[in-house]
Amino acid sequence: MLTVEKLAEKLGLAVIELPEPDREITGGYAGDLLSWVMGRARMGDAWVTIMSNMNVSAVAQLADVACVVFAEGVVPDKEALDRARMHGVNMLGSGKGIFELCADIASAMAEYAERD
Repeated sequence: MLTVEKLAEKLGLAVIELPEPDREITGGYAGDLLSWVMGRARMGDAWVTIMSNMNVSAVAQLADVACVVFAEGVVPDKEALDRARMHGVNMLGSGKGIFELCADIASAMAEYAERD
C-alpha cells in the first residue's frame, strides 16, 4: 500500500502539512481548474497542481483526495495552509514539473501495487 508518507519519502517530496501520513494513495489527478478538479478527482487521489490559494484546501477536502502535491516549486499561501491544518489536508511539494512529477507518482504506485 502506497501511503502519503511513503510517497514523500520515495520521491523526496517536501512535507508541507502531513496530518494523515498513513492515508492510502489509490490514484492520481493533475489539474488547476478547481471546478474541474472538484468534479473529476477521486477519493484517495494524489492531486498534482500549481494552484496555491485557500480554495485548494477546500477542493481537496471536498474531493477527499489523499494529498495535494504542489509542482514546480509552488508553495501554498498562508490561507491555504491555515485551511489545510484546520481540515487535515496532506500537502507535499516538489520543484519538478507537472509531467515529470505525475510520471514519478504513477511509477511509485505501480511499484507498490506489485508488492501487494
